[in-house]
Amino acid sequence: MDMKKSLFWCYCGCLLLMAGCGTQTAKDEIVVSGTAEDSLAVANSSIGFSIMEESNEFPDAIIEMYAPLSNQTFSPGRIPFEFNIKNYPFGEEPSHPQLFLITNGADPVGHHSPIFQLEFKEGTYRTVAYLVDSQGLCLKEFGNYVDRDFLVGNSRPFPYSAEPYIALNLPRNNQAYAEGENVIVDFLVIGGDMLMDQLKVVVKLGSQEFEMSDMVPLSISNLPKGEHVIQLELRKQDGKVFDGPFSSVQKSILIQ
Repeated sequence: MDMKKSLFWCYCGCLLLMAGCGTQTAKDEIVVSGTAEDSLAVANSSIGFSIMEESNEFPDAIIEMYAPLSNQTFSPGRIPFEFNIKNYPFGEEPSHPQLFLITNGADPVGHHSPIFQLEFKEGTYRTVAYLVDSQGLCLKEFGNYVDRDFLVGNSRPFPYSAEPYIALNLPRNNQAYAEGENVIVDFLVIGGDMLMDQLKVVVKLGSQEFEMSDMVPLSISNLPKGEHVIQLELRKQDGKVFDGPFSSVQKSILIQ
């Protein structure tokens, strides 16, 4: 009887030792074992975070914003937008928008023309306009994107307007993915250089965190079925969190 007990406890110890060793990872990937707390699924998963290679398409592309002007004030109603795009094949992919706008941290909206009008109610607005590559990822070189604040009606400028902030291209809110499909996180840091200004972006997924010190796309794999919340926070390397209204952003996604 004592021998059977000893063998049983030895077997349990081996299992615990193997579990404690974690998962072997590639040099550009971190795999986190455990249950995703923000998922409706109850099964355990091994969630992988992997830095993607950038395509570096159109590094010389330039987008200039002629309207609105910086901090320009409009009456509520239709606001004109006008862009000039250089060194980029704009309009050659008519089935896919190549120019996107993010306004006040909302989901991006694609446009097929560099001149258009949008309806706005009274308020303060910050819009980020950017170009995308053939995969739909935002171009990240200087000049590939532009931002602008403007006012509608009796409104005041944003506080902390000089702070850097995040513009999130992917994922979109409530975006659905098939089980086993990787989730791409694609973002811009506006108003600051991540290296020179010692910035980092912390990607949060339930109780897991992944820190990024460069403005590159991130692929998340092996998410279990259910709803998940992905949050990005812009911080200083010492952990300081910025106070601006767009220094963090979160999106809900669904794995089906």
